[in-house]
Amino acid sequence: MLPFFAPLKIHASDLALVGAKIYLSPSEPPIEGGTILVHGGHVASVGPIAEIKVPPGTTVIDCKGLVVTAGFWNGHVHIFLPGLLHSENLSSAQITSELREMLTRWGFTTVFDIASVLQNTNLIRHRIASGDVKGPQILTVGEPFWMKGGTPIYVKDFLETNHISIPEVESSGQAKKRVRQQVRDGADGIKIFANSIESNEILTMPLDLAEAIATEGHRAGKPVFAHVSNDKGIEVAIQSGVDILAHTSPEDQWGPSFPQRMVAAHMALTPTLTLWDFEAKKENASPADTERFIGRAAEQLGAFYQAGGQVLFGTDVGYTDHFDTSEEFKWMSRAGMSFQGILASLTTNQAQRFGYSTHSGRITKGFDADLVVLSADPAQDTSAFSKVRYTIRDGDIIYAEK
Repeated sequence: MLPFFAPLKIHASDLALVGAKIYLSPSEPPIEGGTILVHGGHVASVGPIAEIKVPPGTTVIDCKGLVVTAGFWNGHVHIFLPGLLHSENLSSAQITSELREMLTRWGFTTVFDIASVLQNTNLIRHRIASGDVKGPQILTVGEPFWMKGGTPIYVKDFLETNHISIPEVESSGQAKKRVRQQVRDGADGIKIFANSIESNEILTMPLDLAEAIATEGHRAGKPVFAHVSNDKGIEVAIQSGVDILAHTSPEDQWGPSFPQRMVAAHMALTPTLTLWDFEAKKENASPADTERFIGRAAEQLGAFYQAGGQVLFGTDVGYTDHFDTSEEFKWMSRAGMSFQGILASLTTNQAQRFGYSTHSGRITKGFDADLVVLSADPAQDTSAFSKVRYTIRDGDIIYAEK
């Protein structure tokens, strides 16, 4: 991230969350009836309520009966809603409201935007960092890379309507040059469309082009994402060295070797299971067909998870308008993911994958005070991950349930 987008650390007063059940991390036992003290945007101390003294002047939130976890990450969003475009013309209240409905309302303190207009997303990031807008930390890839003739059919009208131009790449040299420019402009990652859905076919990016983009992204130290629609796209993603597969691909049946090969390649997966409900409804699919379609995606996630793959929570919001996360958690559970596995996908997995594990993803002294307060215990019902009472980023309350 460019220096002028670094957080300015504008913090509210010291904060104490008192009486909560606290999940420090996915692998540690919870603290029953604990207190978290926040000072200067970091966790100052955490422990049983009897061991933590709340200093005078501290803002206290009574969390008796509530649950606290580390702040959630969403590894697949798009700062592409019409209400967020051309942000230079939007008020702080408008942007805050859009981000609240889309992200902070659901506990997200950090998100990875994996296709948007970089200049516009940078402006929103700057306004969040300055304190002008309340929102999550936004990492971004900026404009995605699709091959010549590969602008997806479902994107073309949207781009034209909103006066947005995203170039197609025609050669490896051109692609490398653009990767370097986007990184200079502040991109935190690179996104490849290994498949592009067109009117009568699914195009697959040539392997040499995908390799050139991925190699250049890695040379800059950036993670590389891939959108895929079928097995051919997954093959390109694996062979080109992509780091994160942005979707399951229920149009195809994954062969038994795919999960093992993805794990061997150290590739992570963002399942986006409820995306397929969104797509099925666009096609007016029957409830039974929709169930089978999402079920196949859940089977793919389950196979990857059982193979030891790293799962990153993500929803594709900004492309979809299905902001409620409760169904995603239910489907992840149906795919065979444990409560601890789902919590890891929201916290420690993403902090580790994106280089934040020394200060984010867990609740411990000295770490960023990125926290989520839930009204129910997700260890009993994983849909409780969507029942957010407060979202706190760097010690600042960026969402509070009314």
